[in-house]
Amino acid sequence: MNTLLLDKISSVTRNAQLKREVRIGAEIPCEEGVVIAVRVLTDKSTYNQVELPNGRMAQVKRGDVVAGCLGHRHALFGYSGRIPESLAPGDRIHLLNLGGVMGICDGAHPDLGAPFECEVIGSVLDFPVLGERIARPARIGNDPGPARSETPPLELHGVQVVAVMGSCMNAGKTAAAVALTRELAHRGLTIDGAKATGVSLRRDILALEDAGARTTAIFTDFGIVSTGPANAAQVTRKLLSKLAAERPDLILLELGDGLLGAYGVDAILADRELVASFSATVFAANDPVAAWGGVELLRREYGFAPTVVTGPATDNRAGADLIERKVGVPAANARTSPERLTDLVDAALARAGRPLAASVAGAAG
Repeated sequence: MNTLLLDKISSVTRNAQLKREVRIGAEIPCEEGVVIAVRVLTDKSTYNQVELPNGRMAQVKRGDVVAGCLGHRHALFGYSGRIPESLAPGDRIHLLNLGGVMGICDGAHPDLGAPFECEVIGSVLDFPVLGERIARPARIGNDPGPARSETPPLELHGVQVVAVMGSCMNAGKTAAAVALTRELAHRGLTIDGAKATGVSLRRDILALEDAGARTTAIFTDFGIVSTGPANAAQVTRKLLSKLAAERPDLILLELGDGLLGAYGVDAILADRELVASFSATVFAANDPVAAWGGVELLRREYGFAPTVVTGPATDNRAGADLIERKVGVPAANARTSPERLTDLVDAALARAGRPLAASVAGAAG
Protein backbone atom coordinates (compact mmCIF):
# COMPACT_ATOMS: atom_id res chain seq x y z
CA MET A 1 0.00 0.00 0.00
CA ASN A 2 1.65 3.18 -1.28
CA THR A 3 0.75 6.88 -1.29
CA LEU A 4 0.20 8.57 -4.65
CA LEU A 5 -0.48 12.16 -5.73
CA LEU A 6 -3.05 12.49 -8.52
CA ASP A 7 -2.71 15.11 -11.25
CA LYS A 8 -6.25 14.69 -12.55
CA ILE A 9 -9.37 13.25 -10.87
CA SER A 10 -11.96 12.38 -13.52
CA SER A 11 -15.67 13.07 -13.07
CA VAL A 12 -16.69 9.40 -13.21
CA THR A 13 -15.08 8.96 -9.77
CA ARG A 14 -17.22 11.73 -8.24
CA ASN A 15 -19.12 9.38 -5.91
CA ALA A 16 -15.82 8.21 -4.41
CA GLN A 17 -14.98 11.81 -3.33
CA LEU A 18 -11.27 11.38 -3.93
CA LYS A 19 -8.64 13.74 -2.62
CA ARG A 20 -5.46 14.46 -4.55
CA GLU A 21 -3.45 12.20 -2.23
CA VAL A 22 -4.65 8.60 -2.34
CA ARG A 23 -3.50 5.16 -1.24
CA ILE A 24 -2.84 2.59 -3.94
CA GLY A 25 -3.12 -1.20 -3.87
CA ALA A 26 -1.98 -3.94 -6.25
CA GLU A 27 -5.24 -5.89 -6.22
CA ILE A 28 -7.53 -4.70 -9.04
CA PRO A 29 -10.95 -6.36 -9.39
CA CYS A 30 -11.88 -6.20 -13.08
CA GLU A 31 -15.41 -4.96 -12.51
CA GLU A 32 -17.34 -1.90 -13.58
CA GLY A 33 -16.95 1.04 -11.22
CA VAL A 34 -13.63 0.04 -9.66
CA VAL A 35 -11.46 3.15 -9.27
CA ILE A 36 -7.91 2.89 -10.63
CA ALA A 37 -4.94 5.20 -11.01
CA VAL A 38 -2.93 5.29 -14.24
CA ARG A 39 0.01 7.17 -15.73
CA VAL A 40 -0.60 8.58 -19.22
CA LEU A 41 2.05 7.38 -21.68
CA THR A 42 1.13 9.31 -24.83
CA ASP A 43 0.21 12.79 -26.02
CA LYS A 44 -2.78 13.66 -28.22
CA SER A 45 -3.85 16.73 -30.16
CA THR A 46 -7.53 15.73 -30.35
CA TYR A 47 -9.90 14.33 -27.72
CA ASN A 48 -7.19 15.14 -25.19
CA GLN A 49 -9.14 16.30 -22.15
CA VAL A 50 -10.77 14.81 -19.09
CA GLU A 51 -13.76 16.15 -17.20
CA LEU A 52 -13.11 16.89 -13.52
CA PRO A 53 -15.72 16.28 -10.77
CA ASN A 54 -16.70 19.96 -10.84
CA GLY A 55 -17.42 19.75 -14.58
CA ARG A 56 -14.36 21.67 -15.76
CA MET A 57 -12.42 20.17 -18.66
CA ALA A 58 -8.67 19.72 -18.09
CA GLN A 59 -6.08 18.92 -20.75
CA VAL A 60 -4.26 15.62 -20.30
CA LYS A 61 -0.53 15.36 -21.01
CA ARG A 62 1.95 12.51 -21.13
CA GLY A 63 3.13 11.75 -17.59
CA ASP A 64 -0.10 12.82 -15.88
CA VAL A 65 -1.38 10.56 -13.12
CA VAL A 66 -5.15 10.20 -13.56
CA ALA A 67 -7.86 8.51 -11.49
CA GLY A 68 -10.69 6.91 -13.43
CA CYS A 69 -13.06 3.92 -13.35
CA LEU A 70 -13.19 0.64 -15.18
CA GLY A 71 -16.09 0.46 -17.61
CA HIS A 72 -17.21 -0.29 -21.14
CA ARG A 73 -18.07 1.98 -24.05
CA HIS A 74 -19.77 1.34 -27.40
CA ALA A 75 -19.81 4.72 -29.14
CA LEU A 76 -20.78 5.19 -32.79
CA PHE A 77 -18.64 8.31 -33.16
CA GLY A 78 -16.07 7.62 -30.44
CA TYR A 79 -14.06 4.81 -28.90
CA SER A 80 -15.39 1.37 -28.13
CA GLY A 81 -13.81 -0.67 -25.37
CA ARG A 82 -14.30 -3.30 -22.69
CA ILE A 83 -13.19 -4.14 -19.17
CA PRO A 84 -10.13 -6.45 -19.28
CA GLU A 85 -10.35 -9.95 -17.83
CA SER A 86 -7.38 -9.27 -15.54
CA LEU A 87 -5.35 -6.23 -14.60
CA ALA A 88 -2.17 -5.65 -12.60
CA PRO A 89 0.22 -2.76 -11.98
CA GLY A 90 2.32 -2.17 -15.08
CA ASP A 91 -0.36 -3.33 -17.54
CA ARG A 92 -1.62 -1.07 -20.33
CA ILE A 93 -5.13 0.34 -20.53
CA HIS A 94 -6.90 3.10 -22.49
CA LEU A 95 -8.85 6.22 -21.59
CA LEU A 96 -12.14 5.61 -23.41
CA ASN A 97 -14.05 8.85 -22.84
CA LEU A 98 -13.80 12.38 -21.47
CA GLY A 99 -15.40 11.32 -18.19
CA GLY A 100 -12.50 9.05 -17.25
CA VAL A 101 -13.88 5.62 -18.16
CA MET A 102 -11.03 3.17 -18.70
CA GLY A 103 -10.80 -0.14 -20.53
CA ILE A 104 -9.20 -1.94 -23.45
CA CYS A 105 -10.01 -0.11 -26.69
CA ASP A 106 -11.21 -2.46 -29.44
CA GLY A 107 -12.53 0.18 -31.83
CA ALA A 108 -11.20 3.70 -32.47
CA HIS A 109 -12.66 6.47 -34.62
CA PRO A 110 -10.54 7.96 -37.43
CA ASP A 111 -11.41 11.53 -36.47
CA LEU A 112 -10.15 11.04 -32.90
CA GLY A 113 -6.98 9.03 -33.48
CA ALA A 114 -5.84 6.38 -31.02
CA PRO A 115 -6.98 6.82 -27.40
CA PHE A 116 -4.60 7.74 -24.61
CA GLU A 117 -2.50 4.71 -23.68
CA CYS A 118 -1.92 4.47 -19.95
CA GLU A 119 0.14 2.40 -17.53
CA VAL A 120 -1.82 0.97 -14.64
CA ILE A 121 -0.42 2.04 -11.25
CA GLY A 122 -2.98 0.25 -9.08
CA SER A 123 -6.40 0.42 -7.53
CA VAL A 124 -7.33 3.45 -5.46
CA LEU A 125 -8.06 2.24 -1.94
CA ASP A 126 -11.03 3.00 0.25
CA PHE A 127 -11.14 2.67 4.04
CA PRO A 128 -14.80 1.91 4.83
CA VAL A 129 -14.47 1.63 8.61
CA LEU A 130 -13.61 4.95 10.22
CA GLY A 131 -10.45 4.74 12.31
CA GLU A 132 -9.40 1.33 11.00
CA ARG A 133 -6.65 0.61 8.47
CA ILE A 134 -8.63 -2.02 6.60
CA ALA A 135 -8.47 -1.12 2.92
CA ARG A 136 -10.39 -2.27 -0.14
CA PRO A 137 -10.42 -1.16 -3.79
CA ALA A 138 -12.66 1.89 -4.08
CA ARG A 139 -15.81 1.80 -6.23
CA ILE A 140 -18.25 4.47 -7.34
CA GLY A 141 -21.16 2.19 -6.44
CA ASN A 142 -21.88 -0.54 -3.94
CA ASP A 143 -19.93 -3.78 -3.85
CA PRO A 144 -21.23 -6.27 -6.41
CA GLY A 145 -23.71 -8.71 -4.98
CA PRO A 146 -26.45 -11.04 -6.17
CA ALA A 147 -28.24 -9.73 -9.24
CA ARG A 148 -31.51 -8.04 -8.35
CA SER A 149 -34.39 -8.63 -10.72
CA GLU A 150 -37.02 -6.56 -8.94
CA THR A 151 -38.24 -3.44 -10.70
CA PRO A 152 -37.88 -0.21 -8.69
CA PRO A 153 -41.17 1.65 -8.19
CA LEU A 154 -41.89 4.66 -10.37
CA GLU A 155 -43.18 7.43 -8.11
CA LEU A 156 -43.83 10.64 -10.04
CA HIS A 157 -46.31 12.37 -7.69
CA GLY A 158 -48.13 13.76 -10.72
CA VAL A 159 -45.00 15.40 -12.18
CA GLN A 160 -44.96 15.31 -15.98
CA VAL A 161 -42.00 14.01 -17.98
CA VAL A 162 -40.74 15.06 -21.41
CA ALA A 163 -38.38 12.47 -22.92
CA VAL A 164 -35.77 13.51 -25.49
CA MET A 165 -34.33 10.70 -27.63
CA GLY A 166 -32.50 10.48 -30.93
CA SER A 167 -31.36 8.48 -33.92
CA CYS A 168 -27.78 8.26 -32.60
CA MET A 169 -25.20 10.21 -30.62
CA ASN A 170 -24.54 13.79 -31.78
CA ALA A 171 -28.05 14.06 -33.24
CA GLY A 172 -29.07 17.16 -31.26
CA LYS A 173 -30.67 15.63 -28.16
CA THR A 174 -28.85 17.82 -25.64
CA ALA A 175 -29.40 20.93 -27.78
CA ALA A 176 -33.13 20.21 -27.72
CA ALA A 177 -33.17 19.54 -23.97
CA VAL A 178 -31.21 22.76 -23.33
CA ALA A 179 -33.52 24.83 -25.56
CA LEU A 180 -36.62 23.47 -23.83
CA THR A 181 -35.14 24.03 -20.39
CA ARG A 182 -34.19 27.62 -21.16
CA GLU A 183 -37.55 28.48 -22.74
CA LEU A 184 -39.58 26.84 -19.98
CA ALA A 185 -37.50 28.47 -17.25
CA HIS A 186 -38.09 31.83 -18.92
CA ARG A 187 -41.82 31.07 -18.80
CA GLY A 188 -41.58 30.74 -15.03
CA LEU A 189 -41.51 26.97 -14.53
CA THR A 190 -39.30 24.90 -12.26
CA ILE A 191 -37.49 22.37 -14.45
CA ASP A 192 -35.40 19.40 -13.32
CA GLY A 193 -33.35 17.33 -15.75
CA ALA A 194 -31.80 13.90 -16.00
CA LYS A 195 -29.68 11.84 -18.37
CA ALA A 196 -30.65 8.19 -18.22
CA THR A 197 -28.38 6.34 -20.65
CA GLY A 198 -24.88 6.46 -22.09
CA VAL A 199 -21.36 6.45 -20.70
CA SER A 200 -20.45 8.59 -17.70
CA LEU A 201 -19.97 12.29 -18.48
CA ARG A 202 -21.60 15.17 -16.62
CA ARG A 203 -21.31 17.69 -19.45
CA ASP A 204 -24.89 17.31 -20.69
CA ILE A 205 -26.62 17.70 -17.32
CA LEU A 206 -24.37 20.65 -16.52
CA ALA A 207 -25.59 22.24 -19.76
CA LEU A 208 -29.14 21.81 -18.46
CA GLU A 209 -28.16 23.56 -15.23
CA ASP A 210 -26.63 26.42 -17.23
CA ALA A 211 -29.92 26.71 -19.12
CA GLY A 212 -31.93 27.06 -15.90
CA ALA A 213 -32.62 23.57 -14.55
CA ARG A 214 -32.99 23.63 -10.77
CA THR A 215 -31.74 20.09 -10.10
CA THR A 216 -30.12 17.50 -12.35
CA ALA A 217 -29.14 13.85 -12.04
CA ILE A 218 -27.34 11.21 -14.08
CA PHE A 219 -27.07 7.43 -13.90
CA THR A 220 -23.55 7.75 -12.47
CA ASP A 221 -25.14 9.15 -9.31
CA PHE A 222 -26.35 5.59 -8.71
CA GLY A 223 -22.89 4.06 -9.22
CA ILE A 224 -23.31 3.11 -12.90
CA VAL A 225 -20.40 3.82 -15.25
CA SER A 226 -22.17 2.83 -18.51
CA THR A 227 -25.77 1.81 -18.98
CA GLY A 228 -27.02 -1.20 -20.93
CA PRO A 229 -30.14 -3.30 -21.45
CA ALA A 230 -29.75 -4.89 -18.02
CA ASN A 231 -29.88 -1.66 -15.99
CA ALA A 232 -31.20 1.22 -18.13
CA ALA A 233 -34.89 0.92 -17.27
CA GLN A 234 -34.19 0.39 -13.57
CA VAL A 235 -31.92 3.42 -13.23
CA THR A 236 -34.37 5.56 -15.24
CA ARG A 237 -37.09 4.74 -12.73
CA LYS A 238 -34.76 5.73 -9.89
CA LEU A 239 -33.76 8.99 -11.59
CA LEU A 240 -37.34 10.04 -12.27
CA SER A 241 -38.53 9.12 -8.78
CA LYS A 242 -35.62 11.00 -7.20
CA LEU A 243 -36.32 14.20 -9.12
CA ALA A 244 -40.12 13.96 -8.84
CA ALA A 245 -39.83 13.84 -5.04
CA GLU A 246 -38.78 17.52 -5.20
CA ARG A 247 -42.03 18.38 -7.08
CA PRO A 248 -40.75 20.30 -10.12
CA ASP A 249 -43.22 21.50 -12.71
CA LEU A 250 -41.58 19.24 -15.29
CA ILE A 251 -38.75 16.73 -15.69
CA LEU A 252 -36.72 16.73 -18.90
CA LEU A 253 -35.28 13.26 -19.47
CA GLU A 254 -32.52 12.78 -22.04
CA LEU A 255 -31.92 9.26 -23.36
CA GLY A 256 -28.29 9.25 -24.49
CA ASP A 257 -27.11 7.45 -27.63
CA GLY A 258 -29.74 6.24 -30.13
CA LEU A 259 -32.70 3.94 -30.52
CA LEU A 260 -30.49 1.13 -31.86
CA GLY A 261 -27.48 1.75 -29.59
CA ALA A 262 -25.98 -0.50 -26.93
CA TYR A 263 -26.82 1.64 -23.89
CA GLY A 264 -30.34 0.39 -23.17
CA VAL A 265 -32.68 2.94 -24.75
CA ASP A 266 -34.63 0.00 -26.17
CA ALA A 267 -35.07 -1.44 -22.67
CA ILE A 268 -36.53 1.86 -21.45
CA LEU A 269 -38.95 2.04 -24.37
CA ALA A 270 -39.99 -1.57 -23.75
CA ASP A 271 -41.01 -0.63 -20.18
CA ARG A 272 -44.66 0.25 -20.69
CA GLU A 273 -45.04 2.05 -17.37
CA LEU A 274 -42.07 4.26 -18.15
CA VAL A 275 -43.32 5.12 -21.63
CA ALA A 276 -46.79 5.82 -20.25
CA SER A 277 -45.20 8.40 -17.93
CA PHE A 278 -43.90 10.42 -20.91
CA SER A 279 -46.41 13.20 -21.54
CA ALA A 280 -44.39 14.31 -24.58
CA THR A 281 -41.46 12.93 -26.57
CA VAL A 282 -38.92 14.78 -28.70
CA PHE A 283 -36.96 12.89 -31.37
CA ALA A 284 -33.67 14.30 -32.71
CA ALA A 285 -32.34 13.18 -36.09
CA ASN A 286 -29.40 14.11 -38.28
CA ASP A 287 -31.21 13.85 -41.62
CA PRO A 288 -34.69 13.18 -43.03
CA VAL A 289 -34.03 9.46 -43.57
CA ALA A 290 -32.98 9.09 -39.90
CA ALA A 291 -36.11 11.01 -38.91
CA TRP A 292 -38.33 8.72 -41.00
CA GLY A 293 -36.61 5.56 -39.75
CA GLY A 294 -36.69 6.61 -36.11
CA VAL A 295 -40.37 7.55 -36.17
CA GLU A 296 -41.22 4.33 -38.02
CA LEU A 297 -39.28 2.29 -35.45
CA LEU A 298 -41.05 4.00 -32.55
CA ARG A 299 -44.45 3.40 -34.14
CA ARG A 300 -43.81 -0.21 -35.12
CA GLU A 301 -41.86 -1.47 -32.11
CA TYR A 302 -43.21 0.67 -29.25
CA GLY A 303 -46.61 1.88 -30.38
CA PHE A 304 -46.19 5.65 -30.34
CA ALA A 305 -44.96 8.51 -32.51
CA PRO A 306 -42.91 11.38 -31.09
CA THR A 307 -44.50 14.72 -30.39
CA VAL A 308 -41.98 16.58 -32.53
CA VAL A 309 -38.86 15.93 -34.61
CA THR A 310 -35.82 18.18 -34.15
CA GLY A 311 -32.07 18.03 -34.73
CA PRO A 312 -29.87 18.83 -37.77
CA ALA A 313 -32.57 17.35 -40.03
CA THR A 314 -34.57 20.50 -39.27
CA ASP A 315 -31.75 23.02 -39.64
CA ASN A 316 -33.52 24.61 -42.60
CA ARG A 317 -37.15 24.88 -43.67
CA ALA A 318 -36.66 22.43 -46.55
CA GLY A 319 -35.71 19.63 -44.17
CA ALA A 320 -38.48 20.44 -41.70
CA ASP A 321 -41.11 20.59 -44.47
CA LEU A 322 -39.92 17.27 -45.89
CA ILE A 323 -40.17 15.60 -42.48
CA GLU A 324 -43.65 16.94 -41.82
CA ARG A 325 -44.83 15.84 -45.28
CA LYS A 326 -43.19 12.39 -45.41
CA VAL A 327 -43.19 11.42 -41.72
CA GLY A 328 -46.41 13.07 -40.56
CA VAL A 329 -44.90 14.53 -37.37
CA PRO A 330 -44.36 18.25 -36.61
CA ALA A 331 -40.76 19.46 -36.96
CA ALA A 332 -39.08 22.32 -35.07
CA ASN A 333 -35.43 23.30 -34.82
CA ALA A 334 -34.14 23.69 -31.27
CA ARG A 335 -31.57 26.34 -32.18
CA THR A 336 -33.60 28.59 -34.46
CA SER A 337 -37.17 27.96 -33.25
CA PRO A 338 -37.06 27.11 -29.52
CA GLU A 339 -40.42 28.84 -28.98
CA ARG A 340 -42.16 26.64 -31.58
CA LEU A 341 -40.50 23.53 -30.16
CA THR A 342 -41.73 24.44 -26.68
CA ASP A 343 -45.22 25.30 -27.91
CA LEU A 344 -45.52 21.88 -29.57
CA VAL A 345 -44.43 20.18 -26.35
CA ASP A 346 -46.86 22.33 -24.34
CA ALA A 347 -49.71 21.33 -26.67
CA ALA A 348 -48.90 17.65 -26.08
CA LEU A 349 -48.93 18.20 -22.33
CA ALA A 350 -52.34 19.89 -22.67
CA ARG A 351 -53.62 16.81 -24.51
CA ALA A 352 -52.25 14.71 -21.65
CA GLY A 353 -54.43 16.74 -19.27
CA ARG A 354 -52.22 19.49 -17.85
CA PRO A 355 -50.54 22.16 -20.00
CA LEU A 356 -47.50 23.93 -18.69
CA ALA A 357 -49.43 27.21 -18.55
CA ALA A 358 -51.68 25.63 -15.91
CA SER A 359 -48.63 24.86 -13.78
CA VAL A 360 -47.50 28.47 -13.98
CA ALA A 361 -50.97 29.76 -13.10
CA GLY A 362 -51.16 27.38 -10.18
CA ALA A 363 -47.80 28.50 -8.88
CA ALA A 364 -48.80 32.16 -9.19
CA GLY A 365 -52.02 31.52 -7.32
